[in-house]
Amino acid sequence: MAVLTHLLAVLFGMGSWVSINGLWVELPLIVPQVPEGWYLPSYLSVLIQAANVGPLVVTLMHRLRPGVLNEAAVIYGIVAVGAVASFLLAFFWKETVVVGGAPRSLALLVLTFFLATVDCTSSVTFLPFMMHLQPHFLTSYFIGEGLSGLLPALAALVQGVGLVRCVNSSQSLNHSGHGARRLEARYQPSNFSAEVFFFFLSAMMLVSLAAFLLLDLHPAVARQQPDPRYSAGSRERSRRSRKRAEQRPMMDPFRPQNHKPRSSLGSSSCSQKQLAFIFVVLGWVNALSNTALPSVQSYSCLPYGNGAYHLSAALAAVSNPLAGFVAMFVSIRSLVFLGFLTVLGTGIGSYIMLMAALSPCPLLVNDGAGAAIMVLAWILFIFSLSYVKVIIGVILRDEGHSALVWCGAVVQLGSLLGAVTMFPLVSVYGLFSSGDPCSTSCP
Repeated sequence: MAVLTHLLAVLFGMGSWVSINGLWVELPLIVPQVPEGWYLPSYLSVLIQAANVGPLVVTLMHRLRPGVLNEAAVIYGIVAVGAVASFLLAFFWKETVVVGGAPRSLALLVLTFFLATVDCTSSVTFLPFMMHLQPHFLTSYFIGEGLSGLLPALAALVQGVGLVRCVNSSQSLNHSGHGARRLEARYQPSNFSAEVFFFFLSAMMLVSLAAFLLLDLHPAVARQQPDPRYSAGSRERSRRSRKRAEQRPMMDPFRPQNHKPRSSLGSSSCSQKQLAFIFVVLGWVNALSNTALPSVQSYSCLPYGNGAYHLSAALAAVSNPLAGFVAMFVSIRSLVFLGFLTVLGTGIGSYIMLMAALSPCPLLVNDGAGAAIMVLAWILFIFSLSYVKVIIGVILRDEGHSALVWCGAVVQLGSLLGAVTMFPLVSVYGLFSSGDPCSTSCP
């Protein structure tokens, strides 16, 4: 039954960010068919950050009215909304409405806001729910969370989204009267439509909903739960027990002097400074890996060719669940080690950011080694910071229910700060220039 619970935790975690991740990888197919064009990603970024109202409400409820919020009911509601919104996107994403004298993709934007609210709120509901299971199942949840980015990317790869073919294109006549030719990038037609892709996203949300239903109510899963007060699903969880769980402190000020934690940061053994360090690191790594660096991925990779771009995107997506899988067997809780991985990931991210700033002529642009280094940099960057996020989640799980609520809140706060910082640099001031995947010309 433990294997079943691990599988259900993976499928449950898969529903956390699958909708928004899927929408992002589908943009090359959507953008040419909507009136917003390539301004659409900017609009989506604003909508996703506005959707943080969801986790804000949940966090305030836990803080101000502990025990009142029915966590399971919220999860049922948001996953169902995500499935319905993804399903409706298949029918209405191309529909336009005249707003202010210009056509707008109102249905696409509204449904995207609902999807973003679902995914943002999952950070402060899915993680705390995992308190109802034994600690080692949390790592499986993080593997599923990583798959929420990998599976849509693989589906888009099969679909053929973003694949470019380099063709000869005539330019203006030169002084001798002959037309100069250059290679021009053209998107290849997709193997199946965006409608089918949105049906796929809706099906993944339904799978996540079914997994949560079993995690919450199935008797076999109940035997994997650490506390008998959770043993028969949410129907038998009293408000009083939920309140006790939420009010459990993240530190125990009356801990005996001879208390020996399981590790350097074991159960209920965090000091205020340690918690501050953990949350600062958590916010920082999420700002980098969720918004800051992904916003410049195309600038950092396309100068090295379309192959380098797709390979870095695919392998970076694989690195996320792989980090969770490694953490399942090698769980190093040392704060020094987590600090080292954070510094390492930040350094690699700085290299990626520098190459993006130098685009379209970064270092080693015409050398195969440059492409190999960039792909490796993205793999190591995502792997190292994903491992840090998983271990921090495991540590905070030992600190209690409220710690996981704040964990989700800090994840969203870090992502918000990263987006707010990068949006004006990329979309307003235009500090980054995209490379041509077919004909990058550098001195």
